[in-house]
Amino acid sequence: MIEQDTIKLLRECDAGVKMGVSSIDDVLKYVKSEAYRNFLLDCKKEHEQLDREIQEQLDKFNDEGKNPNPMAKGMSWMKTNIKITLDASDSTIADLMTDGCNMGVKSLNRYLNEYKAADEFSKDICKRLINLEEKLTIQSRKFL
Repeated sequence: MIEQDTIKLLRECDAGVKMGVSSIDDVLKYVKSEAYRNFLLDCKKEHEQLDREIQEQLDKFNDEGKNPNPMAKGMSWMKTNIKITLDASDSTIADLMTDGCNMGVKSLNRYLNEYKAADEFSKDICKRLINLEEKLTIQSRKFL
């Protein structure tokens, strides 16, 4: 049970971190503020570092991980492109990032509660990802 919950939690973190990187990539070219762009780039690096840690753990279980749900990713891409087409401001981007992070935090907390038997290291990775998403939300508020 511990191993199964650990793998499942890591998979969800893997999908979440990939969704975060993809979302940042989707908006970076539209960011006007150098400070916001630099913050997003730093946040992307932190996501990628966490992804490497997740991959190392998944490799120990011979698991390939999980990609984001194609429907969720497609809807996110569509929402991003529609909103940016209508208003390509940093405020719009901050709004999109805040919404995405809030959904991620909610999902990750749900998985943390669902996979209670996961090992402590995997729970820590999940909590770090939650904190990273919360930090991104807080910093993005400055640009709303």
